Amino acid sequence: MAPKDGAPQHLDNVAPTPSIEAPDDHEKIARASVEDDLKRPEKFEPPELVRGMTPERRASAERALVRKIDFRLLPMIILMYIMNYLDRNNIAAAKLAGLESDLNLTSVQYSTSVSILFVGYILMQVPSNILLNKIGKPALYLPTCMGIWGGISTATAACNSFGGLVAVRFMLGFVEAVYFPGCLYYLSCWYTRKELGLRYAFLYAGSLISGAFSGLIAAGITGNMDGLHGLRAWRWLFIIEGSITVGLAVSSIFILPNFPRTTKWLTEEEIQLATWRLVEDVGEDDWVDSEQQSLWHGAKLAFTDAKTYVLMVILFCIVSSASVTNFFPTVVQTLGFSNIITLVLTAPPYVLCVIVTMINAWHADRTGERYFHITIPLYITMAAFIIAVATTNTAARYFAMVIMVPSFYCSFILVLTWISNTLPRPPAKRAAALAGINAVSNTASIYASYMYPTSAAPRYVVAMSVNTATAFIAIIFCTILRFMLVRLNKKLDEGMAVEDIRDQEVDENGIPVVGTQRGFRYKV
Repeated sequence: MAPKDGAPQHLDNVAPTPSIEAPDDHEKIARASVEDDLKRPEKFEPPELVRGMTPERRASAERALVRKIDFRLLPMIILMYIMNYLDRNNIAAAKLAGLESDLNLTSVQYSTSVSILFVGYILMQVPSNILLNKIGKPALYLPTCMGIWGGISTATAACNSFGGLVAVRFMLGFVEAVYFPGCLYYLSCWYTRKELGLRYAFLYAGSLISGAFSGLIAAGITGNMDGLHGLRAWRWLFIIEGSITVGLAVSSIFILPNFPRTTKWLTEEEIQLATWRLVEDVGEDDWVDSEQQSLWHGAKLAFTDAKTYVLMVILFCIVSSASVTNFFPTVVQTLGFSNIITLVLTAPPYVLCVIVTMINAWHADRTGERYFHITIPLYITMAAFIIAVATTNTAARYFAMVIMVPSFYCSFILVLTWISNTLPRPPAKRAAALAGINAVSNTASIYASYMYPTSAAPRYVVAMSVNTATAFIAIIFCTILRFMLVRLNKKLDEGMAVEDIRDQEVDENGIPVVGTQRGFRYKV
């Protein structure tokens, strides 16, 4: 028996889980518990072990649980994302290490090699997240895909023509598309809405750390390995970084968990608390088992919600503004320093970015506020692009480069959090929305790749002007979304916008009324 779509699911009778059980046994127990609950009169109560906790014990147990999840989950997915971002963007460093000249690429051909990755990246995101939600095995699915893209990245070293480079880059994007939206959904299955901002910041710290150190790594390889065993430095760059990716993928299989119900290193009390936290947060259960996940129902729910499209415009515009990072070493090179110094100078903006984005996300989670934590950094982004295009002064332009990276990434991370906060249930809807919005936003990287030709240096007037405009458009649509959410919260306060769908009262966006009665409100 499968529960009705949208029906609340309860955890009161989750059976004790011996430590030697396989993940499939966990799923059977969780499924049986849900079926038992559906036979009882509908109620909204904690499961037995959580119900017996005092408030002090509950708070202590929850803090310990979150620390345990953080320790087991975050370090590995951050390392994986470092390699994901490094393998995707090391072509910029490879250009400085001789790739363009060795393959006789024109400026347009190089730009095509950069942009073609995003074609594959866009095509795979929604199908991948729907599949991940269906099979419910992120601990196997994500590392397997990582091993494949690591092999493809390594194979880039064997390219000897423009055609070969384009083919490899397309396939790299196609497989890498699995990871980032998959991780966004993965984290949202473990953390409550008030915890997600900081955790998304931790995840994205992987790309920022990658940006900080990729230049230093490339500088070391370029300075010490060019010509080693007859290979140019850019070939060694792909070989070394791709091989590390494959090794890390194998290790991650033994470390990552799946979902709270199917994780053997949690005690029975921790399983019940981990799942109840997510029910309590919204008023509806999250991922239960693979049999209850519809491949296309979630996509239908996501793409018939107007908020999805507002969020899509916001993220598209921010990604468009952030496209400068795909060419950041090239942009920094226009300051007039040597290749090695240029690569070193790419590090400070990303180091500052890690610090600032963590602080911004932590404060956003602590206050529950989203709008100003997104829009204020975007105003700084606009100022940075205006400075970069208005002057050729070296100090002023490097200052602009230093502040532009932290500013748009602060906004980017919290928009991702806003997606999960605004479209939280059912999990299939959240998975489809995260992937769909992220996929469409990355189309900006296709056209943006042609805005940085060598002839446009050093000011890149067109690129910086477009980046300024898209940052401003993002601010406008953030404002629109804020008005929408404030209006919805007002309706919830007044007990309005409630309708009966499949024997369950929900608001006009499908949020169970039992959750809104217990305090659920959209985060603005």
